[in-house]
Amino acid sequence: MPTDLPCVVTDCTNNIAEEAKYLVGVGRADCTGPVAQVPLMGYANPNQVGGGLLSRLYSRAFIVAEPKGSKRVVFVSADIGMVSQRVRLEVLKRLRSKYGELYRRDNVILSGTHTHSGPGGYFQYTLFWITSKGLVQPALSSIVNGIVKSIDIAHENMKRGRLFINRGTVENSQINRSPFSYLANPESERNRYSSNTDKEMVLLKMVDEDGHELGLISWFAVHPVSMNNSNHLVNSDNVGYASYLFEQEKNKGMLPGEGSFVAAFASSNLGDVSPNTRGPFCANTGESCDNPQSSCPVGGAAMCMAKGPGNDMFESTRIIGQNIYLKAKELYEKASQEVTGALSSAHQWVNMSNVAVELNATHTVKTCKPALGHSFAAGTIDGVGAFNFTQGSVEGDPFWDQIRDQLLGEPSNETKACHKPKPILFNTGEMSRPHPWHPDIVDVQIAAIGSLAILAVPGEFTCVFLGSCCEFDSHGTPGMNVVIAGLCNVYTHYITTYEEYQVQRYEAASTIYGPHTLSAYIQLYRGLAKAINATQELSPGPEPPLFNVTSVTLLPSLGTESAPAKKTFGDVLEEVRQEYQEREVAKVTFVGANPRNSAENATQHNFLTVERYSNISSSWRVVLNDASWDTRFYWSKGSRGQSNVSIEWHIPAGTEPGVYRLRYFGHYKKRLSFLRVITVPFEGSSSAFHITAP
Repeated sequence: MPTDLPCVVTDCTNNIAEEAKYLVGVGRADCTGPVAQVPLMGYANPNQVGGGLLSRLYSRAFIVAEPKGSKRVVFVSADIGMVSQRVRLEVLKRLRSKYGELYRRDNVILSGTHTHSGPGGYFQYTLFWITSKGLVQPALSSIVNGIVKSIDIAHENMKRGRLFINRGTVENSQINRSPFSYLANPESERNRYSSNTDKEMVLLKMVDEDGHELGLISWFAVHPVSMNNSNHLVNSDNVGYASYLFEQEKNKGMLPGEGSFVAAFASSNLGDVSPNTRGPFCANTGESCDNPQSSCPVGGAAMCMAKGPGNDMFESTRIIGQNIYLKAKELYEKASQEVTGALSSAHQWVNMSNVAVELNATHTVKTCKPALGHSFAAGTIDGVGAFNFTQGSVEGDPFWDQIRDQLLGEPSNETKACHKPKPILFNTGEMSRPHPWHPDIVDVQIAAIGSLAILAVPGEFTCVFLGSCCEFDSHGTPGMNVVIAGLCNVYTHYITTYEEYQVQRYEAASTIYGPHTLSAYIQLYRGLAKAINATQELSPGPEPPLFNVTSVTLLPSLGTESAPAKKTFGDVLEEVRQEYQEREVAKVTFVGANPRNSAENATQHNFLTVERYSNISSSWRVVLNDASWDTRFYWSKGSRGQSNVSIEWHIPAGTEPGVYRLRYFGHYKKRLSFLRVITVPFEGSSSAFHITAP
């Protein structure tokens, strides 16, 4: 958040006794799930299907509790596109069965980092089934299990500790991808900020009472879309790479994903913020397409794509991730403002399709039933849509409107009027088969840890929402450090300002509850702030549904598999070279099997290891696993139940010379009888190869 906002820079540490401390626990657990055949969640591109692994996905949990009392707050940041209502409800159900009323809907915040390269299929609302091939139970289970396990680990490792907060500006890591929408905001509002993006990082440092490091949470507004929609490798994108760098630094000598220090780089008000800092260009001509429609003279909107700072998406991911990591490292090392004070939390379920909003003493407006506009189908400069829809559409298209009416039904006049000037493409609030297409019941939540207030918001708020953070001062405790935690608890797409809504670019077309959505949320969070300070009673609100569906999927079934003639699973098809130097790529291809077999039959599974031979012990030692950003695991499906796996090691500078090998671990399905199929583990290894000094 900008440093010119007075409500986020007040130092309150002198108000409370120095000896006040908390109980603090941190935990990390794998939530990767299936890495093959499941569509990736984020770009809504049905052709972007998982085909391997670049980095593992993790749930990172942080618990803060009062030493003498039952009050506590849980914050979870998971490497997933967003937290779905289904995930939230199942996690709370599991926590209730294990811990009773200790961890509840009011004091547990679940936030997604918003990587666009994680498996989809973990939603219960119909719209999200379309591009995710339904409800994919293995993906849902992996996320729920990972979140619960990370909370379990944090719970088991709680100790007396202290919290420190710091903030600073991150440069060269973001642009506003809808600047024409931003310019529609009142000049008086825009003058409050030094930029059209929120450049501020807020960092919470955690140590035990002896000063030993436990972990951190960083909140920073940037879309994790450095990996574009041509990517098929599951990964946590730029913010995940920042977590990887910080955890590797603090967990010396440990493999990636291991070690006690936990670093979460959580999402914030990232709605209109892109990491593709070179901006939008026409892919076919190279000219800029930074215009209100994000459209090219030849090829239209489908050709307009933003470029990151690197030569390819892998390099761009590393550049942006490292920028974020370096700022976090600086803020972490200098963090000295201690967070002290009582814990509190407030939560409410709200029917967002029917909220009466008091704009002033004489004017009341309402939110709308959910609907998506034509510009939703246009996508963004980070990931273009289909059929050449364009951003900024304030009028419908007769051709697409007729198709909509015939296939899905015409929106009611009431919904059309409520959403103006949005031309409705999908009237999801009026579609209920086989289940409702969008949620009506939405979570709003605030948790306060002393002088730190975390606003858990259920979607992607644009930059200007941060101005309303100061509302917390007016209706809550003065001098609060306010952070926005994005993609929390239930996904409701985007939330723009009223003025941005009138422009109807992608973010506005995806503001599903209509033009007054932001005003409704501000009103609701004011109520939560009053409740936290016990100045207003808060009703729980209408409980959301948990639909009775366990698995509805169009994924291909997992059948029996076979190896080529005179080969077996794990045999090498294409061998490594005998010698490499740093910055080269060691690659081996194996007779493989569907990675979904491994995801569905093993709770802890590495698809690969990089091993170095030790002359001292005359044995192989694992130096990297598949959580490393230097390795890549590719799966390709062939015919007649056959498939190949290729493993790459992008050998980094500074790699110790020596003898190495690459190993592969998988599972295949074997039929024993007509009714019985078993899953069989196997492994393979490349030949040994040398890495020589440069």
